[in-house]
Amino acid sequence: MSVLSHLEPKEVFYYFEEITKIPHGSGNEKAISDWLVNFAKEHNLEVIQDKTNNIIIKKPGTKGYENAPTVILQGHMDMVCEKNKDTVHDFEKDPLKLRIEGDYIYATGTTLGADNGIAMAYALAILASKDIPHPPLEVLLTVEEETGMGGAMALDGSLLKGRILINMDSEEEGKLLVSCAGGVRTRHILNIDWINAPQNLSPYVISIRGLKGGHSGMEIDKGRGNSNKIMGRILNDLLNNIEFELAEINGGSKMNAIPRECDAVILIDEKDIEKLEAKIKEWDAILKNELSASDPSISVSLNKYSAKVEKVFSKETKEKAIAALMLIPNGIKTMSMHIEGLVESSTNLGVVATEGNTVRFESAVRSSVRSLKYAILEEAKTVAKVLGIELIADSDYPEWQYNPNSKIREIMIDVYKEMFGKEPEIYAIHAGVECGLLGEKLGGADMISFGPNLYDVHTPEEHMSISSVQRMWKYLLNVLSAIK
Repeated sequence: MSVLSHLEPKEVFYYFEEITKIPHGSGNEKAISDWLVNFAKEHNLEVIQDKTNNIIIKKPGTKGYENAPTVILQGHMDMVCEKNKDTVHDFEKDPLKLRIEGDYIYATGTTLGADNGIAMAYALAILASKDIPHPPLEVLLTVEEETGMGGAMALDGSLLKGRILINMDSEEEGKLLVSCAGGVRTRHILNIDWINAPQNLSPYVISIRGLKGGHSGMEIDKGRGNSNKIMGRILNDLLNNIEFELAEINGGSKMNAIPRECDAVILIDEKDIEKLEAKIKEWDAILKNELSASDPSISVSLNKYSAKVEKVFSKETKEKAIAALMLIPNGIKTMSMHIEGLVESSTNLGVVATEGNTVRFESAVRSSVRSLKYAILEEAKTVAKVLGIELIADSDYPEWQYNPNSKIREIMIDVYKEMFGKEPEIYAIHAGVECGLLGEKLGGADMISFGPNLYDVHTPEEHMSISSVQRMWKYLLNVLSAIK
């Protein structure tokens, strides 16, 4: 029994509901991909299914639009599969259980997959239509966006002719996304020269707690403390004032998250313990003052370390580890001069881990300007060279740089103003989206991203505004009719 059949526009909500009946979690898109192939064949449309199950469906322009520039409508077919603990649901085979509450569509106890099922529904409704005016269309629906943009990475850009791309993976009505950051992961590897721990020294652990942390792209502009960099400052101060040995440093769990906690195990002569305690109290006060606005709950503490410590870093390893914490770049590097308030480039020392015979320092570098991303990478290489440690750089993905001369942006601004009597918000994010990869695959494209209001995405409370879907549908149709 259909839950959404009474909603307008009927075609959009029909296809959205059909999509929710087909399991399509990230990595499990074969069924939805095959369903899209069958849809295209039923409507006598050209379709390409690549080896990763990405789908491209092509439709000629309608009367009067035959010679208009080709437009790529783009979204992704995978959804994040999350459910409440008490919900019985198998994402491999069960359809979602839809319900309507007021203006909102929910799935019961699970994610809804409106991210990005609504993009598919919009595209399919246009592809199936007989009376919607539009330029030549290429609908691109990718796989595995949520787990690393695998579909976009694998795409053969030569399969697409369009150079105007409208991404429909945004989640706030009235906001047009025009730029995102590219990134690269760096790992400094310090080989540890171990020595036996002096028997006359006592082990203590210095702990940093109470920081807020956050996403290294979305919250890097909040000025929040980085526990790994803070530990570097503390240990560097101790290095200049107190004799101690260093046994391990561990902080953070993900390179793309601002680290909230860090622990350093040190060995010290008991005669210096009062001096050490005074230093830790001093740093606790310093940091509470420095971070009073961003991280008022920060604390630095010193406690006896319960486990036996048999080996410690050599003097050279200790000094290199502390120098690395001090020197590895971190935080905002540049702000955009085009978009007010946008972080243009940054880096985050997200993980420090003592593992086996190495200390690993892992960072996430981001920039919406390629040369600035590589400038930060060069800083990281220089640190490695000066300290005589190894640097590994990988997971390099491209940025979507702001285009001051975008024609599609101007069209979408003009249509929005005409429809709603106000300007849309133009914004950029300091994180990665598929447009960065797709722009590179296409050899440059005029791109923009929009979408209706979605809430609590990636959670079982995910819901989508019906009225917003209706408004953004009319908006999309008016935009397409304006491209000639």
